[in-house]
Amino acid sequence: MSGFLAVERAVRSAAPHALLDAARAALIEHYEALSVELLMADYGLTVLQPVTALPHTNEPLSLHASPEGRAFGSQEPYGQYAAQDGAVDLHLPVTVRGDRLGILTVRLPKHRCTPQAVDDLTDAAELLGHEIVVAERDTDLYLQARRASRLTLAAEMQWQLLPGRSCTRQEYAVGAQLEPAYAIHGDNFDWATTAETLTLCITNGMGEGIQASLLTNLAVNALRNARRAGIGIADQAALADQALYAQHRGTQYVSTLLLSFELATGKVQVVDAGSPQLWRQRDKVVERVPFEAQFPLGMFDDTPYAAQEFEVLPGDRMIFVSDGVYAAAGQADEKYGERALARAIQAASLLPAAAVPRAVLGELADYRGDAAASDDELVVCLDWFGRNTPVIR
Repeated sequence: MSGFLAVERAVRSAAPHALLDAARAALIEHYEALSVELLMADYGLTVLQPVTALPHTNEPLSLHASPEGRAFGSQEPYGQYAAQDGAVDLHLPVTVRGDRLGILTVRLPKHRCTPQAVDDLTDAAELLGHEIVVAERDTDLYLQARRASRLTLAAEMQWQLLPGRSCTRQEYAVGAQLEPAYAIHGDNFDWATTAETLTLCITNGMGEGIQASLLTNLAVNALRNARRAGIGIADQAALADQALYAQHRGTQYVSTLLLSFELATGKVQVVDAGSPQLWRQRDKVVERVPFEAQFPLGMFDDTPYAAQEFEVLPGDRMIFVSDGVYAAAGQADEKYGERALARAIQAASLLPAAAVPRAVLGELADYRGDAAASDDELVVCLDWFGRNTPVIR
């Protein structure tokens, strides 16, 4: 049995909370690993948190100023010589279908750090990521390791509702981020893909705290229920609107931007039911793409919704932002969406989709200066490659 197959068998047969222990034992036995550590990216995408038993005692590492962070950002294995014995630390991305979970660091004796071993361990890190996603149904260990501080209850509900933070397919790559990561209220995003379509939803529930989170939970699950019934996005919006109105009688509502992409052609249907905006970068031009505004979900009884159409081209980058982003005021009281947002999108042109939201939100924080955010901030980036059309960024 090869070393990788032995590691795979050990990890797949391990208890949910014991994945790292199983991987570590197998890597020591079959690759002579000197140490093995798993680090998870925190909710704010600022640090990498070691996975340890509670209470966590190991120090987190900077996601932006550490060798581990370099591997996380590049999504490529990164090796460095350790301080003693001439060993090599391999930092390996733990990523599942484009969703960046963290880093697996394996210290190997120099003579064992061969190209084949690097390939095997890179595959092992990906395997571990898949097993973590499954294990999170049964253990809190990996979710707890993602926390640099305690989440509010509203934020806990919102993060549990999300599909992931990034996703990659042949036709597209998508990345998203919410701020304040540990105290988010009503902003949310959702996506789902089939062989032929991608459905993307940006939502912004009114209010604050638990009330906003409960409202958004109802909206997202109503949209999912309608989507999974196989109906079009206009009817999805209508059914979610009815569910929200039946519960709140128009006193609470959810702003929503709902899109359905045809993967083979780039044709898109969109329902604009509220405040989220779409900005497009095509070639070197950044501009807002306006749609016909319709009523937010749940504002009125039996609101009819109609889908509009537009088209995306290979190489297009789409940035979706909530009102907490484009309406945020800078120190000169100019809104971020007037000029600064377009500059931030341009500045992030060379970054992959998964890294763009954090970059745009970082620029927003600098733009606000010392002023605290007054609303949730949501950025989603979608890079469109098209089918059978290679695009180099």
